Amino acid sequence: MTDLYPAADDREVLREAAARHTTAVREVEAFLRRLPEVPDPADLTEYADLLTREEQTRADRTAAAEAAGLTIASLGTE
Repeated sequence: MTDLYPAADDREVLREAAARHTTAVREVEAFLRRLPEVPDPADLTEYADLLTREEQTRADRTAAAEAAGLTIASLGTE
């Protein structure tokens, strides 16, 4: 029996992970654009949540890139 929805290849998984990361980064930017001059505790909590999501989506994107064969030894600057 043929699957109606074939498994996504690694490149498609990577594209989807990159799109999720892009969305997360844009949400951080949107938050920073509306941030009041004096942030309140709710603002700090929202910012922490947004950063956590952005960092997780970046890690997911990196893992998907490695699965697709895009491994970079180091991005550090020296």
